[in-house]
Amino acid sequence: MELIALVQSGSRHNAESLAHACGVSRRTLFRDLDLLRDAGIPVEYDEASQSYLVRGERFLPPTNFTPDEALALVVLCHELGDGRQLPFYRSAGRAARKIESTLPRRLRDQLHELSRVVQIELPVNNRLDEAEPVYRKLVLAIAQHRAVRIHYDSFADQQHIGTKLFAYRLLFSRRSWYVIGRSSLHRAVRTFNVGRILELTPLDEHYRIPRRFSLKRYLRNAWHLIPEPGPDYKVRIRFRPWVARNVAEVSWHATQKLQFARDGSLDFRVTVSGLGEISWWILGYGDQAIVLQPPELREIVIERAARLLGHYNHRVTIPSPRYIAAQQDGRITVRRRSDLDG
Repeated sequence: MELIALVQSGSRHNAESLAHACGVSRRTLFRDLDLLRDAGIPVEYDEASQSYLVRGERFLPPTNFTPDEALALVVLCHELGDGRQLPFYRSAGRAARKIESTLPRRLRDQLHELSRVVQIELPVNNRLDEAEPVYRKLVLAIAQHRAVRIHYDSFADQQHIGTKLFAYRLLFSRRSWYVIGRSSLHRAVRTFNVGRILELTPLDEHYRIPRRFSLKRYLRNAWHLIPEPGPDYKVRIRFRPWVARNVAEVSWHATQKLQFARDGSLDFRVTVSGLGEISWWILGYGDQAIVLQPPELREIVIERAARLLGHYNHRVTIPSPRYIAAQQDGRITVRRRSDLDG
């Protein structure tokens, strides 16, 4: 059963990976492949991808779900496939209904009862209502290794740009779908928000995804999605007791290390590839977060906090960076760093 599912899954599996997944030797694997062919299942070896697959019709036999398995599948498909939680996956909801219809009545009734008490709420996402055709074209382009030309509303460039894109991966992260690939305009691998692609045209040009490419290698230690050039930074933030436990409950980054102090404050340490993204996260905690290192991150947070204060204090003008916010005579003031030094 497992071998059938693997060769008709659409994923690329060579003899070694199939043998490993099934827990058998290569010799046993080749014998089992021959048995499948003798049973009328057209298992083929594809030279281009160096993998075994079944083309055309599916031959997956009926599956006997346990209550836990059925509940997990149906809840996930219903909750994430309603169009709100995960854009473009309403088909998951339809799949859940099909799964339910094949279950025994007793299990189906039990499933309905259990699913009422389970709900999944992800962070508010970009609904991407009009971007589904673009997403579908990107899926097909990546599958066929075809380049596309996109017209893009660039946040970083603050203008509309055009580029030829060799798409490598589609990624849903936190609130939106992103496509990652090599951009001819930037001559580098870049990240594009699918919702900001204004127009997409498939091209006849084909390409290969570099064998060494992986999302993990591309993103490095980015706080979220944008790795910045240059060395990584070791960041240390002190969170005050009021928010310390809230911060500690979440796995924010793969490199994070936490240490509570006796007063209930939290030392949060992390290594990141760039300071831009993490600076906005820190500012979200207001006066409950204090950057201890590196100095470059302290400067960024101080400058942005000073500019924020300028919006609310008409006596303060922030014409350029390098300002310090300080408390004086019971009120917060902003002073130029050169004034302090002089």
